[in-house]
Amino acid sequence: MPNRLRVCLFLVASLLVSCGSKPKSWVYIYARGKTGVIVGGKAVPPAGLPKQVLQAITAGNEIVGKPYKYGGGHASFKDSGYDCSATVCYALHGAGLINEVGTSGSLRKYGSSGQGKHITVYAKNGHAFIIIAGLRLDTGYNGENQGPKWSTESRPVRGYVLRHPPGL
Repeated sequence: MPNRLRVCLFLVASLLVSCGSKPKSWVYIYARGKTGVIVGGKAVPPAGLPKQVLQAITAGNEIVGKPYKYGGGHASFKDSGYDCSATVCYALHGAGLINEVGTSGSLRKYGSSGQGKHITVYAKNGHAFIIIAGLRLDTGYNGENQGPKWSTESRPVRGYVLRHPPGL
């Protein structure tokens, strides 16, 4: 078999395998004008994002630094600490995208399926986090439970369902 044919077959096989596989990690990739940056622990969005995306970032910034509190943020959006799902819901509520605090399990059915253009909720039974303008708002992983904070560090996403607000 000629080398060119082998290379073509290898490339086609690689593409077919990659089409059916899900990503194993979320990875921050900076894209000028599309993704935010973190300054002093707060998310700074690029110019030109939709108003609801900016509102979600502003809401996330409001609770950054609060402690992790199991069940925190579920009785009321305003609380002294937040768990993972309440952190996600606080950001979505700040943008007018939800009216109630949900659990990580209920967030598996939020909005539309798949990755959003500006906002993506990652949810599985037991944990949830949100990506807004390319930045991850999370309460930690591997049992760290640090409270809401923005991050650009990679994290595993195996077992998560990706959801997003329609149009965003």
